[in-house]
Amino acid sequence: MKFIADTLEKVKPNFEKGGKLEWAYPAFEAAETFVLTPDTVTRGRVHIRDWLDSKRLMTTVVVALLPCTLMAMWNTGMQRMIATGAQPNHLLAIGLGALAFLPLYFITVAAGGLWEVLFAVVRKHEVNEGFFVTSLLFPLIVPPTLPYWQAAVAISFGVVIGKEVFGGTGRNILNPALTARAFLFFSWPGQISGEGIWRFVDSSKDKIVDGISAATPLGVAAVAQSGGDIIKAVNEAGYTFTDLFLGTIPGSMGETSTLACLLGAAYLILTKIGSWRIMLSCVIGALLISTLLNLLSGQVENPMFSVPPHYHLVMGGFAFGAVFMATDPVSAAATNTGKWIYGFLIGALAITIRTVNPAYPEGMMLAILLMNVFAPIIDHVVAQANIKRRLLRGAR
Repeated sequence: MKFIADTLEKVKPNFEKGGKLEWAYPAFEAAETFVLTPDTVTRGRVHIRDWLDSKRLMTTVVVALLPCTLMAMWNTGMQRMIATGAQPNHLLAIGLGALAFLPLYFITVAAGGLWEVLFAVVRKHEVNEGFFVTSLLFPLIVPPTLPYWQAAVAISFGVVIGKEVFGGTGRNILNPALTARAFLFFSWPGQISGEGIWRFVDSSKDKIVDGISAATPLGVAAVAQSGGDIIKAVNEAGYTFTDLFLGTIPGSMGETSTLACLLGAAYLILTKIGSWRIMLSCVIGALLISTLLNLLSGQVENPMFSVPPHYHLVMGGFAFGAVFMATDPVSAAATNTGKWIYGFLIGALAITIRTVNPAYPEGMMLAILLMNVFAPIIDHVVAQANIKRRLLRGAR
């Protein structure tokens, strides 16, 4: 570490004001503060001491994502082995999964990081650490067979349109990773959702084998026959409630395991980084709406109405979205009351979208993006109501 520190100290003058590479200081500063503690201190007599800064906050979120990341690599490899008829092997599964996950992750870091540095250089400010979370979130919410060029285009769209056009980290109203995911869905829907989004390459023939594909549980549910037992259809496809909870199913790489998401949720709540109010209210909203729709299942032909409420919580990206996406401190509601309203509406909208619209069985992404837009309005209404109550209390 001393060698790295000495090396950075020697080249640092070239990047500081007046140096030959002054224009590239944001990129140098990002690399320096990634490996070393910043040496800058505040000036003045008044200081607020706090262990938490943006770098530690982002690091905490990354740690919380580790269970989902490890599960993503293991399950991706295992699903491929099952689909190709290979003998299951846990170590080999992790290796195969890593071969699918890591290239997408590195492409995300390279493409998205390029835009982050470019905007930092143009605006002459430091590179924010927020992208380290976005770069890990994005590969976790896409299928393992996503073409690399689509990943690069999508993350570029998410970073530029979802964040930088609003002024960068801390000013964006949309979650960048979800913005990238939405861009993928509306641009190439056939490769992001559907009955058989997982298709594997036969390495011996170097071609796609039509018979080796796997539909996600939500995909099975969405095309179930009207009036039929939708849970029976899901179970016959090989997906039990236990499979859905543990995550041993096809789907976007990091979203399949509710258990892994709960482990991440526990860590975020214990460290007070993630809002338990948003997470809990998402669940309450989902359970309430799914229960009401379930009561109407006998009067409509849509099979999704008959999905039991507890199944909705473990299907698709609901758990991952409620824990990691809805709680984004920048794009979520900030007031305590606002968090309850914000989370409840996300849960309710997610179930409504996936149930009422059979063509789009996964509604969590759109629900969160929609509520990202309304979060400032919710906070404004809550704040004005609080001000009004205090004024009335003071008048008395």
